[in-house]
Amino acid sequence: MMSLVKFLSTLEEVSDPSEETFLLFSQSLPSQDLGFVDSKATILELEVAGRDLTISQSPTLLSSNREGGTTGAVVWKITPLFAEWIASSTNCLFYNSIIDSSSTIVELGCGISGILGLVLAPRVANYVATDQGYVEKLLNLNIHRNTSQSTGLREHTSTIKNHHKASKPGRSTNLNFLTLDWETDSALSLPSLLVDSKHMGDGTIDIVLACDCIYNESLIAQLVRTCAELCQVVEAKPSKIPTICVIAQQLRSPDVFEAWLTTFSESFRVWRVPDSLLSDELKQDSGFVVHIGIIKPGETQ
Repeated sequence: MMSLVKFLSTLEEVSDPSEETFLLFSQSLPSQDLGFVDSKATILELEVAGRDLTISQSPTLLSSNREGGTTGAVVWKITPLFAEWIASSTNCLFYNSIIDSSSTIVELGCGISGILGLVLAPRVANYVATDQGYVEKLLNLNIHRNTSQSTGLREHTSTIKNHHKASKPGRSTNLNFLTLDWETDSALSLPSLLVDSKHMGDGTIDIVLACDCIYNESLIAQLVRTCAELCQVVEAKPSKIPTICVIAQQLRSPDVFEAWLTTFSESFRVWRVPDSLLSDELKQDSGFVVHIGIIKPGETQ
């Protein structure tokens, strides 16, 4: 617990969502359009955290009228930058032992790329990527293509509501996929799924990651609820360090950002990661920001 106290003391606590919004959007934000790496390319060649990655994406799916959204069909600019920062051994989360080789990480809204999982899974005990089912095919392709042992992704293709639907065979790996739709699924059963997988310890979730998932005001309440539900298992075990939520996003709309931060702050204490702890690509005036959240006592659903 002392490492957590030390870590939090290096951050900047956010007490007023309106003030934080004004501060961040008063910066000289660069013009980044919507924030795609390349919305027209079907293949991206990226170097992230010392690894050469070949990522397939789907511009066709992005521009389709699929009900439920298509934003996960392509890679967004913040993703490789955030992955580079968080996977570094000098990152403040690793330096303060908030993330270590025993950690279980759950990513929300992983999209088709698998970039965060590819660079973080080798450094932790278990990594669970979650999103809607439509990302599964390309996500699996990208994991297989970029995993040196070609072990690929051990897929729990079931939804949270029906978690014994299917499981594809394959060599075991600590990088897994679970279908989780914030609008229709409850994340409360996810810890038991982690235990059922027989590779996930006691189901405790150490870190919840969300990278560029805040773009639609209508999904804010569902995203915050999902984050809170994923923290519930640790709150039930007082001896455990609380689950840490790490939220990275591109600054696009002050109204959407403030709506998210206001809702998130109702259930979580919130800190912003200061420039002194960020890579140059994520610092002030980059158009990106990283926040840390810890659920308030009694706020789990």
